Amino acid sequence: MDQTWQTKWPERISYGLSDAADNLVFQMLTTYLLFFYTDVYGLQASSVAILFLVARIADVVESLIIGLMIDRTRSRFGKSRPFFMWYAFPYVVFAVLTFVTPNFSGTGKLIWAYVTYLGLGFLYTAVNLPITSILPTLSQNEKELTLLGVIRQFFGSSVQIIVAVFTLPLIAFFGKGNQKFGFLMTIIVFSAISFLLIMNTFFHVHERFKNPEIAHQPLKQIFSMLKSNQPWLIISLVIFLYWLVTAIKNQTTIYYFKYVVNQESLVPLANSFTLAALVGVVLIVWLSNIKGKKRTMLTGIVLAFAGQLIMAIGVYSQLTAGLFFGIFLNAIGNGMVVGLVSIMIADTIRYGVSMGIQAEGILASTDDFGVNMGLGLGGMITAGLLQLSGYVANQKQSSGTIAMIDINYIWIPIVIYVLMFVTLLFYNENRMMKAIH
Repeated sequence: MDQTWQTKWPERISYGLSDAADNLVFQMLTTYLLFFYTDVYGLQASSVAILFLVARIADVVESLIIGLMIDRTRSRFGKSRPFFMWYAFPYVVFAVLTFVTPNFSGTGKLIWAYVTYLGLGFLYTAVNLPITSILPTLSQNEKELTLLGVIRQFFGSSVQIIVAVFTLPLIAFFGKGNQKFGFLMTIIVFSAISFLLIMNTFFHVHERFKNPEIAHQPLKQIFSMLKSNQPWLIISLVIFLYWLVTAIKNQTTIYYFKYVVNQESLVPLANSFTLAALVGVVLIVWLSNIKGKKRTMLTGIVLAFAGQLIMAIGVYSQLTAGLFFGIFLNAIGNGMVVGLVSIMIADTIRYGVSMGIQAEGILASTDDFGVNMGLGLGGMITAGLLQLSGYVANQKQSSGTIAMIDINYIWIPIVIYVLMFVTLLFYNENRMMKAIH
């Protein structure tokens, strides 16, 4: 294993800021888009559920397409890096359009939502997938790759928290009672910053370690390698489950505090406790050296599960302090899980190289595929269950709807954390690392 360090801090910071850039828009979608569609734009929850389902089906294709595009790209900038330059501006334009509220008929509004949201989904993949695919080309030092992955997630998680905490206050500040205008101005600010950060990544990050003789293999050989890459299959499923639980929890938070607690103003405070995710991210550097990446991620899942149980106690005993402590502990565990995702995907890419195939685009596509499928299916589940329970926007909710909100916020996540833990037990880290070295 190469022990030399190939990157310097300006490049490391620029790499990390790429995830911060994407999360400025992405976190606003995961936390507030369902609420925006139902309570601000006036779409039916059932219509939004179908939209999210269609978008996720599209994401299956889009992730593979972008992955193939990366693996087929030949440019003086490399395979992954040019995607930051090509797609940054269209990405932020569609982000703004998604929160534009034209005065159309009900059908017209729904068509607008489909065009803008589906377009944004494709462009998000085009600027986000290269962040993962470029990582194993930045260094051959395993500790340096772990550091780069942690820096990426530190910035990404920081921005997630900033967006979660400050979005509603910004909407109130800009909108002054007009939520449509408030949402639009907030996304314009986030999108402008996002564009600058993505372009900064393009100018300062460089692909160093490429294998031209195995970089553009036929699809048949690539798919043969995928079937044999068991660690990649396992981590792909874990990624999907992580973002599924994240979507369900995040999108239910505002409904829980608005309709169950009857204090929507507590949402920013509740989201501020997720700052603890940064603790989990930082712990990765220390714990992964002692326990390995698999056992570190398993520890994170256990902590997230324990936090979720404490949240349940807080919800059903109506102890807000207990609920907030559960959110805090859950966030530490989540930080450890999500912080390891890109690092472990990079390991599976290097494992693929040990099999004679460098297909970082296709292998990294599982990250965006898992994100998009998990978030979309999570949004669909939340919206669908709300609709089935008789949810009516901006009205006092029935006992059935309140119970359904509790199920989404507490019990479905508990089940998913158990599935994540069991799935990760099958991840054969030792065999993979021996092959890499």
